[in-house]
Amino acid sequence: MKVLIDIGHPAHVHFFSHPIKKWQQAGHKVIVSSRYKEIATDLLDALKVEHHVLSAMNKGSVGGMALELLVRDLALFKLVRSEKPDILTGIGGIFVAHVGFVSRTPSIVFYDTENATLSNLITYPFCSMVVVPSCYQKWLPPWHLRYPGYHELSYLHPNRFTPDKKKAISCGLHPEKLNFLIRVVSWQASHDVTEKGWNIDLLRQVTNYLAARGNVLISSEGELPKDLLAFRYTGPPEDIHHLMAYLNLFIGESATMASECVALGIPAIYAAHSSRGYMDEQERRYGMAVHLKNLHWPVIEKTIAGILEIAPSVWQDKQAQLLAEKIDVAEFVCQFVEKYPQSINTYKAQFANIG
Repeated sequence: MKVLIDIGHPAHVHFFSHPIKKWQQAGHKVIVSSRYKEIATDLLDALKVEHHVLSAMNKGSVGGMALELLVRDLALFKLVRSEKPDILTGIGGIFVAHVGFVSRTPSIVFYDTENATLSNLITYPFCSMVVVPSCYQKWLPPWHLRYPGYHELSYLHPNRFTPDKKKAISCGLHPEKLNFLIRVVSWQASHDVTEKGWNIDLLRQVTNYLAARGNVLISSEGELPKDLLAFRYTGPPEDIHHLMAYLNLFIGESATMASECVALGIPAIYAAHSSRGYMDEQERRYGMAVHLKNLHWPVIEKTIAGILEIAPSVWQDKQAQLLAEKIDVAEFVCQFVEKYPQSINTYKAQFANIG
């Protein structure tokens, strides 16, 4: 089998990291196309994954995104015509869907973001199969499959990841204090066009409150003001999950990083206006996350204080329940893609009774 994976975001690198290794070990050829978006290409380089950079993120305008769509579709089409893969896959999947449709190459799109309305509208009709977590809440085409898991369990399931405390300390973990991670984002992805995030005053309030109680690190897509620079996370991007596994609390605007913490057994506050099906499930079914759409400090302060009163053993029990009900997503991805299209009926039968 020859499979082409299109990478458009750092989280995509993590999602496919184990499937890439497993496919290569099985003797399959893996072609990776990439995009300059935050640290995506840096992560691929750190993991020693060869890749073809096809475009860079166009920031701040719908026109810029439309231009990248055209440029990247063309570049990916040329790569597919050259490499002749048997199957295309990616997260979000705009480009593999379009190029797969034109080149008559099967395309499998993995996704979990319901509010990406525009990109889903120009993706789902063109791909061969859409694969989503069972908690996905919006419209899907008839050619879809739901599975009991989250994207983050492709790389943070206990079968795939073992936290290293030495790496965590080298990334900024304080071994004798409570540890907190704050994440603020740039709101420049295609599904973020109408979103606005935290302001600097709120970031300062959260940081100061947590700093009075322990060790604080801030992961930020943008620049931080001078008075907050001392808190900036400066460890290797590829090692941040080792740090996250030993946190006492995560709070931020990234649903992905909140879900990563939940997978690792760490309570998470996702403080942003937009919803995600997986965040809703992690809050309502497992009690591991809190989604705050009200970004006013008194509400956030009360929520943080309440979580910090809960014993660590409670979070461990909640994580155990979650892991008992979810699958090793990396193994599923490998088998589903490798045995496609026969795998459609196999997994539909296996997952027929999931919620």
